[in-house]
Amino acid sequence: MAAADRDILSKNIKPINYDLSLHHLELHRTFTYEGSVKIELQVKSPAKDIVVNAHELKIHHVHISAQDAESQEASSISHDDKSQRTTFTFPRDIPASEAALLHIDFSGVMNNTMAGFYRSKYKPAVEPSKSVPMDGDSHLMFSTQFESCDARRAFPCFDEPNLKATFDFSIEIPEDLVALSNMPEKGVQESKKGLKIVSFDRTPLMSTYLLAWAFGDLEYVEDFTRRKYNGKPIPVRIYTTRGLKEQARFGLKNAWQVVDYFSEIFGIDYPLPKMDMLAVHEFSHGAMENWGLVTYRTTAILFDEQHSAAKYKNRVAYVVAHELAHQWFGNLVTMDWWSELWLNEGFATWVGWLVIDHLYPEFEVWSQFVTEAVQTAQQLDSLRASHPIEVPVKDAMEIDQIFDSISYLKGSSVIRMLSDHLGVEVFLRGVSDYLKAHAYGNATTRDLWTALSRASGKDVETFMDPWIRKIGFPLLTVAEEPGQTGVRQSRFLSTGDVKTEEDDVLWWIPLGLRSTQKAAGAATEALTSKEATIRDVDETFYKLNADQTGFYRTNYPPARLAKLGAQSDKLSTEDRIGLVADAAALAIAGDGTTAGLFTFISELDQEKSYAVWSQMIVSLSNIRSVFADNEVVANGLKEFTLKLVSPATDNIGWDPKANEDYLTGQLRALLISTAGGAGHVATIDEAKRRFQRYISGEKEAIHPNLRLPVFRINVAEGGKGAYQAVKVEYLDTTSIDGQEICLQALGRVQTAELVKDFLDFQFSDAVKVQDVHSGSIALAANPKARDALWQYIKDHWDVVYQKLSGNSVVLDRYLKNSLQKFASHEKEKDISRFFQDKDTKGFDRGLVQVSDTVRGNANYKERDEELLREWLRTHGYTKA
Repeated sequence: MAAADRDILSKNIKPINYDLSLHHLELHRTFTYEGSVKIELQVKSPAKDIVVNAHELKIHHVHISAQDAESQEASSISHDDKSQRTTFTFPRDIPASEAALLHIDFSGVMNNTMAGFYRSKYKPAVEPSKSVPMDGDSHLMFSTQFESCDARRAFPCFDEPNLKATFDFSIEIPEDLVALSNMPEKGVQESKKGLKIVSFDRTPLMSTYLLAWAFGDLEYVEDFTRRKYNGKPIPVRIYTTRGLKEQARFGLKNAWQVVDYFSEIFGIDYPLPKMDMLAVHEFSHGAMENWGLVTYRTTAILFDEQHSAAKYKNRVAYVVAHELAHQWFGNLVTMDWWSELWLNEGFATWVGWLVIDHLYPEFEVWSQFVTEAVQTAQQLDSLRASHPIEVPVKDAMEIDQIFDSISYLKGSSVIRMLSDHLGVEVFLRGVSDYLKAHAYGNATTRDLWTALSRASGKDVETFMDPWIRKIGFPLLTVAEEPGQTGVRQSRFLSTGDVKTEEDDVLWWIPLGLRSTQKAAGAATEALTSKEATIRDVDETFYKLNADQTGFYRTNYPPARLAKLGAQSDKLSTEDRIGLVADAAALAIAGDGTTAGLFTFISELDQEKSYAVWSQMIVSLSNIRSVFADNEVVANGLKEFTLKLVSPATDNIGWDPKANEDYLTGQLRALLISTAGGAGHVATIDEAKRRFQRYISGEKEAIHPNLRLPVFRINVAEGGKGAYQAVKVEYLDTTSIDGQEICLQALGRVQTAELVKDFLDFQFSDAVKVQDVHSGSIALAANPKARDALWQYIKDHWDVVYQKLSGNSVVLDRYLKNSLQKFASHEKEKDISRFFQDKDTKGFDRGLVQVSDTVRGNANYKERDEELLREWLRTHGYTKA
């Protein structure tokens, strides 16, 4: 997007340094604070006006001084709420200057919307310090979240990513609390009685969204890098509110290793003198990469070896890696504008998986990547309402809606595809050159392509440009003839109705032919035309897109798909995942059949891989969701699921064996949950028995990994009693992951009365705003609750909007997850009608994606319902 098409601040004024001081913090009742910021400016040509970003601030006093010019106060201060800009007009021209000084006195509020400078509620794990503020019965900590454009909520600033500056920061807080910021503490001085002023060293040159501070009743665990930086190791700390620091040990063990690993592979030492991380009790996202002070929601950084479910170990390891990757890719080198957000997020996602594969090969993370990242991205990118990886952003307030699966997961998927093509070593050499060339500055996608082209000797921009700048991804259709195989590319849409004008992109597609003999023809390595022919393909066995490194779907002739199902021993784990996922997506789009999918996965009933089972069950669950309203088909699908999972469930058992690996534990939880949901009597009975022991106080009756499946089964099967017991568990749990697990389980309620009760509970003060979506994701996936959830949203829209709209990311996420499971054209129209007269700014793109998804589901249901009923009847899963 050309700079001229952006609505940005004037280039005439450039910030050099901010000296920001916060004081008179009202830590009870109003939560206001006062601030003063002195901004050193470069003024390129004389001007009377200076425009800054400000939002929800009161500006009290403004004056400016410049070289050889008398200081002057602003004669007028005007604010535009829509653009979040404040204009200071001065009586005389401010002369051109390399060092003008703008001084602003202001006040703000430490809000409770998880954006800007905000407060978080928590229950102390131990007796808190005396001065810890409270809000009702809850204690408080305070922190910041500025990405994408919420630094302006905390102080007046030039809040755009390419207006980098340095920052000096100080804050006045109670003397028994701890303050943190990006840089090490510079000094502490006494203030008024019971208060102190903590100041911090100057930051490197960086964007406003990376500035951070926090304070509260904090403690930490510490380790050091093993590499030396400027002659000494760097301290790495994880801070928590008091009583929780021991649960940060696992995250800490990962953090110092990741800092050293990235310093090595990027060829650039970590540039700050310390690396702090902080667990925040209320957090809108998973984590935030503030330079030198990374903030996390508690479930993304804390892990209790005795009481946490093991899946959170995987999560902590990955999220720490992702955020620390940003210290280079995003912080040291920042995208020039928000349209290139993917440069930050796509790369950090891919390299985060890369380092976890290095540290924990037993996690088999690339199969997990294909199941989670690739499939999630392709699901969104198969909608008309998707967007290119590099998406035009006119002003920064549009950006929150593209912090999505395209920027993160499609971005990382195409990076994986490119790194596989170039070779990881060559790719990382190009990345290192890119980082060195643009350190402490901003860069564009073209800058990255230039560096990778030099490192590889290939014209990367030419073959990658459509992947970044065009919407969608290709379907590769295979046609077999004696002695040769034809391949043809076209755009894939989940609705299956691609129009000619929508199919005009020519993608470079790495074919990744896996076979027992070398084939011939121009397209053996990559398809660069609409269609081509490969000769001498071994007809006894071949598969395209080996290891699913290419970001596309493949449509094989039905006989070939069935044959591949019987040849699973020749396929990698990633291959098997891809075949299942592609067959399911093609069935929904009408390019394949549900019968073909079921025939294929029936061959995989002896599967051992957790990731493959996960993909099979996700695909089956989606199909069961679409046909849930047809009782005959729904019961037949339930029987099919039961037959598929029963042998594996019976075999794996309930109790882990000595030295059992991580993935076996995950597979057990998945199979028990699925079998219980499909009516496996022995599983349901055992889940009930263990649950009764658990709620009677025998907590060891349920392994931490099995709390979610056991709770789910009991809520679904145990009526009001089990529901109330899990609700009590939510209120009483001290486990970091406990509340999230309970919300996911409570969504399995089976009656309208309990759905209403659960939704009232979600929107009460008992559930934090950050967690509301967890319960509604479960309700939306529950056919018995889905309609009641939508009716509740309509009937209580004012309540929903009031609780969630303080942060548009939260509201957008909630609505997308609550509404996209429907499979009815009438329901899609009802959703559209309801929001027709509402202000949907901040979640309008999400609503269009909901409509696309529901229409696709409805088309699939209408097209396949009778065919599926017949297949189920023929194969003995239903009598009707």
